[in-house]
Amino acid sequence: MQQRAGGVGLGLALISAATFGTSGAFAGSLLEAGWTPGAAVTVRVVVAALVLTPVALVLLRGQLGRLRRDAGTVTVYGIAAVAGAQLCYFNAVQHLSVAVALLLEYSGALLVIGWLWLRHGQRPRALTVAGAAVAVGGLALVLDLFSGADLDPIGVLWGLGAAVGLATYFVLSAGKDDALPPLVVAWGGLTVGGAVLAAAGALGVLPLAAPRVDVVLLDREVSWLVPVVGLSLVAAVVAYVTGVIGARLLGAKIASFVGLTEVLFAVLFAWLLLGQELTVWQLVGGLFVLGGIGLVQLDELRSPGPEIPVAVVPETAVAGGADRSRS
Repeated sequence: MQQRAGGVGLGLALISAATFGTSGAFAGSLLEAGWTPGAAVTVRVVVAALVLTPVALVLLRGQLGRLRRDAGTVTVYGIAAVAGAQLCYFNAVQHLSVAVALLLEYSGALLVIGWLWLRHGQRPRALTVAGAAVAVGGLALVLDLFSGADLDPIGVLWGLGAAVGLATYFVLSAGKDDALPPLVVAWGGLTVGGAVLAAAGALGVLPLAAPRVDVVLLDREVSWLVPVVGLSLVAAVVAYVTGVIGARLLGAKIASFVGLTEVLFAVLFAWLLLGQELTVWQLVGGLFVLGGIGLVQLDELRSPGPEIPVAVVPETAVAGGADRSRS
């Protein structure tokens, strides 16, 4: 049963990474048309929260006490994992290349290992350390970091802030035995995150510009609504909900490493949807990332016990959540 749950969790985590990976292609078409990154992510999060609201309210019927009890967790999730990660990332790319900013953000997987060591006494074993090194090296190849990159200390700090947000996402998504349904967690986090992003825009911290003009996607001119729907439904609703369920079934450590495949999917979708070049070294880097994830997974299978108490997700919650996104 545990092996089957792990297989389901791995599948859902990969779906989450793949759907998160579409965000670059969808957002890229909007940015080319004059949208600011802040506007694209704010619309994505707010619309996703609105879409999830009716289902979340149905799931919460008679369980408002649980929502009040976990309000703090949901608030931290929304502020740090949804809004904070994205605000830090967009500030990082003002000072660094996108590749370096992404690598810093995805170092959040290493922060998850550190958290489990410090908080739960789970010292990383040799296979996990090796897997982390291989995966990070592969990520550097995928992002083409070895062509030379300037490092701005302010940008590095923003990038590390994004890494903290990403680590928070995986740790809180893994939840606990009596946690709220995954869809409700995603809805609550998106609602809080959307409110924070909108407030940041109103205060001028996050520039918001969203011209309602036709955009180019798949070499065709389409309405701006097409990528907005893709960002909101695919790269947010599906991505966040499946990610929360996957993290609960896999645990925070494995889920965070599987999450590295988001970068591979993003490169793939940029190639398929936007015609961006895909190099041999990026393909090699992708294999390294997959190999690193495999080593971490193997280390976990050899573990004498579970990583942390993993929530048992009721079938009804999984069904409700199968209809979940990141930067």
